[in-house]
Amino acid sequence: MNNLQLVWKNITQQLGSTLLSILLTAFGVAILCVIYITGDTFEKQLTSNTKNIDLVVGAKGSPLQLILSSLYHVDNPTGNIALAQARQLSDNPFIEMAVPVSLGDNFKGHRVIGTEPTYLELYGLSIQNGELWKTSFEAVIGSEVARKRGLGIGDEFFTAHGLSEDGHVHDDHPFKIVGILEKSGSVVDNLILCNLESVWDVHGLHHGDHDHSHEHDHDHTHDHSGHTRDENHEHDHDHDGHQHDHDHHAHEHRDHEHTHSEDGHDHEEMVSEKQNDLFVKSIGADMLEDRGEEVTALLVKYSSPAAMGVIPRLVNESTDMQAASPAIESTRLFSLLGVGLDSLTILAYIIMLIAVLSVFISLYNALKERKYDLAIMRSMGASKTKLFGLVLVEGLVITLIGGIVGLLFGHGALYVIGQQTTESADFIEAFNIHGQELILVLAACLLGILAAIIPAIKAYKTSISTVLAER
Repeated sequence: MNNLQLVWKNITQQLGSTLLSILLTAFGVAILCVIYITGDTFEKQLTSNTKNIDLVVGAKGSPLQLILSSLYHVDNPTGNIALAQARQLSDNPFIEMAVPVSLGDNFKGHRVIGTEPTYLELYGLSIQNGELWKTSFEAVIGSEVARKRGLGIGDEFFTAHGLSEDGHVHDDHPFKIVGILEKSGSVVDNLILCNLESVWDVHGLHHGDHDHSHEHDHDHTHDHSGHTRDENHEHDHDHDGHQHDHDHHAHEHRDHEHTHSEDGHDHEEMVSEKQNDLFVKSIGADMLEDRGEEVTALLVKYSSPAAMGVIPRLVNESTDMQAASPAIESTRLFSLLGVGLDSLTILAYIIMLIAVLSVFISLYNALKERKYDLAIMRSMGASKTKLFGLVLVEGLVITLIGGIVGLLFGHGALYVIGQQTTESADFIEAFNIHGQELILVLAACLLGILAAIIPAIKAYKTSISTVLAER
């Protein structure tokens, strides 16, 4: 019988205590494995998803929620902001790039992002197959979306309303895939990109017809002469030589308003129209075209470091929007996660110490029962060094098995965690082996050897004559 067979026989003779030691070691290694992989993955995602984004502008609410929904796509948005106001902000000289994003739908858990081509530039993305969208309802999908769903160029799919795949399916607006992005290692791998108009149109918010009809309801009321107020306004500015026509139309306009007032409309309508005129004058005719169009957030890249002290304050104090810094909020998020991870790490260390103690007690008690066998081995020519080494190998084998089982437990736990996350946040690769995991197993083996040192010394000092005399 060779040494390994002898060690295995000794281990199986104390099966109950051996299994306890193996399980304790496995739980400690599993927890440390989960902590390391999730912590490392989160840190990489925090870096890759915010590397070129200095600021996120969105609706008032929780800044952390705004970052989570707009950059990591793991939360609901805080609301919508007016695209016109976002465009106005993007003209600031402190801003190099401002990319609007609009959320609202998903395909089997993968979020659909309405945006502009500059989104790819902001994230440093490139198209692997196909091309960028050119019209509405053309989509570019991430590499993970294509892999998981088996989609390719030319395939069509229907989106579901909301951020859950159980939402109402928009089966009257199919999206056609025209491009597939190269793998970037960021959250974009699990996203579906299209233009802003696609997101508006799929919800019936037609960006052109919707806005024009809205203006028509407020600004194109006909007067008695058959002209609209816009036409009267045009006559006022473009035909200065026809003052009589101008007076006539203005008189009819007043009569028309007076008639509406007599019919039951109070002067609030006129006040509203005056306020609307002031609004138009304040923001300009070009921004009027965007009235009614909304986006979820604006991803901002500064043109100068000085913008850090200007833009957030400008947004938070001068608009009804809020500005959230990805760097600040990501650090806060990681610190919050760090508290839980630190607690789990301490728990894992305690479990590992208990496992070491269990290995020590198991081997120490086993020696009491096997001291006669050890004396027989010594009398048959086995050296003290051999007995010392056999006990150390027992401790090593127990913790080695525990370490390997722990890795299996850890990756199984990561797989379960990955199944609970949304498709857009599915960035934990449960079955990838990291180099640090080998260090965990080696550390467990080292602890097993340390736990076996005292029992090994006891075996080394076994006295043949004393043990045989006791028999």
